[in-house]
Amino acid sequence: MQRSLRRKTIIRAIPETGEIRVDALVRLTGASPITIRRDLTELAEAGVLRRTHGGAARPSKRGIPMPFAMRSDEHQASKRLLAAAAAELIGDDESLIIDNGTTCQAVALALAGRPVTAIALSLHAAAALASIPGASVVVPGGAIENDTLAFSGAQALRAVRDVRVDVAILGACSAAIEEGLTSTNYDDAQVKAACLGAARRSVLVATADKLSRTSTFRFGSAADLTHLVTTSAASDEVIAAFRGAGVQVVVVDDAG
Repeated sequence: MQRSLRRKTIIRAIPETGEIRVDALVRLTGASPITIRRDLTELAEAGVLRRTHGGAARPSKRGIPMPFAMRSDEHQASKRLLAAAAAELIGDDESLIIDNGTTCQAVALALAGRPVTAIALSLHAAAALASIPGASVVVPGGAIENDTLAFSGAQALRAVRDVRVDVAILGACSAAIEEGLTSTNYDDAQVKAACLGAARRSVLVATADKLSRTSTFRFGSAADLTHLVTTSAASDEVIAAFRGAGVQVVVVDDAG
C-alpha cells in the first residue's frame, strides 16, 4: 500500500472513542509492525493522532488536521474539476483572495496565466498562480505554517482586512450547513472570516465530504457565501439547504 494511502487508512481506522491496536492496523494495511509504529510516531508528531501503549487514539481536540501532503494526494481528479469550475466564476482583470489548502491550490493552478490580481494566502497558491506569466500575485508576508506554507497570524489578518476584492476563493476543513463554515485552527478561522468581509463575492470550493463535517472554530455561515462549488457526491438535501440560504451552487460531475 502506498505510504500516503496507508496513513490515511490509519487515520480513518481510529474509532471515535477508544483506540486501535498496532496488530489491527497491520492486518488492515498489510504493512509490518515496524512500519506501522513509525507511521504512528510521525502522525502523532503532526498532531493527527495520539499514541497509546500498543496503538493509537484520536487527538484530544475536535477535527483531525491531516498533513498537507496527504490531503494533496486525496481527491485529485475531483479537485481539478472543482478548480476549473471555480476559475470560470472569475473574470479577467478581477481581483481576488485565494485561501490556503489543497483545493485552493488547485484553483490557483487553474488560474495560472490569467490576467487577475491575486492575494495568495499560502506559498503553495502563490507559486501555482505565478507558474505561468499573466497574473499579478501578492502575498501578505509574516509567519508561515511549516506544513501548509499558509500565512498566519496578525500580519496576514491585517493584510486581508486592508483590501477589498471582487472574489474570495475559500476552502474549509468542514462546512456542515447546520454548524457553519469551520476550521480546525483558530488563526486560520480568523483569516477566513476576514476574507468573507473583504470580498464582494465569496466562493467556497469543497468536496462533498466536507459538507457533512464540522470542526471547532467557526468563521462563517452558508449565508455569508455567494457561491458553493462542490461535487456530485453531495446529497440533494445538502445542495437544497445551501440554495435555500441564498447560495448559488455549482455541481461538478466527478462520477467518472
